[in-house]
Amino acid sequence: MTNHCCGPGYASPAEAMTAPREKLLYTIAIYTGTGIQKPDYLCTIDVDPESSTYSQVISRLQMPGIGDELHHSGWNACSSCHGDASMERKYLIVPGVRSSNLHIVDCGTDPRSPTLFKVIDGAEIKARTNLSAPHTVHCLGSDIIVSMLGDAKGNAPGGYLQLSKEFEVVGRWENSMGSIKFGYDFWYQPRHNVMVSSEWAAPNTFMPGFDLEEVGHLKYGREIHFWDFEKREPKQTFYLGEDGLIPLEVRFHHNPDSSHGFVGAALSANIIHWWKDAAGDWQWEKIVDVGNEPHPEWPIPIPGVISVILLSMDDRYLYLCNWLHGDIRQYDISDPHNAKLTGQVWMGGLLGRAPKVNGVKVTGGPQMIQLSLDGKRLYVTTSLFSTWDNQFYPEIRTNGGCMLMVNCDTENGGMEIDPLFVVDFGKEPNGPSRCHETRYPGGDCTSDIWV
Repeated sequence: MTNHCCGPGYASPAEAMTAPREKLLYTIAIYTGTGIQKPDYLCTIDVDPESSTYSQVISRLQMPGIGDELHHSGWNACSSCHGDASMERKYLIVPGVRSSNLHIVDCGTDPRSPTLFKVIDGAEIKARTNLSAPHTVHCLGSDIIVSMLGDAKGNAPGGYLQLSKEFEVVGRWENSMGSIKFGYDFWYQPRHNVMVSSEWAAPNTFMPGFDLEEVGHLKYGREIHFWDFEKREPKQTFYLGEDGLIPLEVRFHHNPDSSHGFVGAALSANIIHWWKDAAGDWQWEKIVDVGNEPHPEWPIPIPGVISVILLSMDDRYLYLCNWLHGDIRQYDISDPHNAKLTGQVWMGGLLGRAPKVNGVKVTGGPQMIQLSLDGKRLYVTTSLFSTWDNQFYPEIRTNGGCMLMVNCDTENGGMEIDPLFVVDFGKEPNGPSRCHETRYPGGDCTSDIWV
């Protein structure tokens, strides 16, 4: 089949890698926490190097309210819908973590200038499901599920919201949360009948800011959970202990036959790898350990804080960001048990190794990343969460965030920051804003799941 910007997905990861170069990005930008009383918004960025507006924001879609804290987003349809002619990758679901509103954005009618199609009010979601604080959005092949980090009052563990493909609230997706304490990210691998979920904290804990003592008081997660996907209930939990403090982003291999997956433990600054052994049992191990770094103004060495991980479409490279250290790393995971560091670049951070990049003072650290389908371009933004930004990088309120592009060597490994590409969110029309997650109109390395 022919794929286009609103197509229902790619037949395989290999087909995705041969798709045309991305020409547009949709990037979340927020004013929440900056002191500027303006709505958060969705930016459309021109990334076509042949265009006269290359690396510029060409449209801005403001949300109806103020203080949503737009964070992550997801498509209504991904490659799990491949072959279903009734599905179209047209709508982006953009949740507000603080408001619990779900914004349904039409990116297909005019990809260069998306419009707001519908808003599902957070109050309705709370009333009907006792859930709040939406985070990760994944398509299920028809319906959509969203991980919700809290109950209606902001307490853990939350659960999973199910939407119909017409964007109506169906109810809660899970049949049981078992003994799960917290929620955050999730990914499913249907050929193994498994979903894996990770843990952050209750909204009432993380929203005011980060308090290290609360980690010791067990108010932050240190477990990952393996679900029976068909039964919609957790089946097995791995306690990661000190190696897995605050496990955040979950990624399976794109190969739907593979059982290998990874999670980045933020505070431990480790990468945890899991797989199914020959007996059919799930196993886990630590494959990357980022050491803490001393800082003259900190009473303790600074942890890297691995805020995000991502796998290339061919499952060869794993990328991670150390938000506090300020480096982006590339690991060859051809052997998933033996990760090899093959590239590293610096962008902001607290260690003073990249105060300026491409003429822009980088405030914050590398935080969210999105990789081109061919694996050659990594787009990086700098904001984690408004109160955490203000706590660790207070100047971000006045300097704003930025987006850079990293060129990746897919043959031999290696990375370098592109000298010509920068989007400075410190110069936005309504004042400095921050940038978070990025999506491609044609699908990307963190939204597509194959069935």
